[in-house]
Amino acid sequence: SIDKQILKDFEYLLIDGGSTDSTLEIAKKYAPLFDKIISGKDKGLYDAMNKGLKLASGKYVWFINAGDEIAESDALQKIKQLDSSDPDVIFGETNLIDINGFVLGSRSELTPHKIPEILDWRNFNKGMLVCHQSFIVKRAIAPTYMDNNLSADIDWEINCLKKSKLNLKFSGILANYLIGGISVQQHRKSHIDRYFVLKKHFGFISNIKSHFSILLRNF
Repeated sequence: SIDKQILKDFEYLLIDGGSTDSTLEIAKKYAPLFDKIISGKDKGLYDAMNKGLKLASGKYVWFINAGDEIAESDALQKIKQLDSSDPDVIFGETNLIDINGFVLGSRSELTPHKIPEILDWRNFNKGMLVCHQSFIVKRAIAPTYMDNNLSADIDWEINCLKKSKLNLKFSGILANYLIGGISVQQHRKSHIDRYFVLKKHFGFISNIKSHFSILLRNF
């Protein structure tokens, strides 16, 4: 069970894109747990996340999307302990889960992206290294997400890490990530968007080399 004081130390915002299913009915049942529940049409996932960023008032921001969840029951306690060192970024491992909530394995086990002990923005030269569900950042250095780009979370994390002075690794699994999201559904656009994000941060030549390496790895 989670200590009630720990729960009070965190702010909980629910940003809904104007759902027409039972999402809001479920949310209303748990309304006392939320500081704010916002529902209305938006321009997509990252627009909704920008809304949440503007509404947030806490020291850190942590984005958990629909279908995802905090992996460990004592995660908030562990985060509080890490906060005592005043890091700019807290990052960790992610479990990949299917539609039934079954854990398929960690992202480090199932993909070529291995979570390092020391995180640097240059580690992202071949794409998303840490899922944004397992990436917690100080609100003071968190920029808004770019619009109309399915790799906006890569760009966002790199921008955060460029400003960060201290990154600490979470001991354990931070989040469970439901596979099959927008980037998977729009696979081709996701790859194109990733190319332009990495070109922005690493330059043309370095980006071409990285994507050639990615193609060889996939082959």
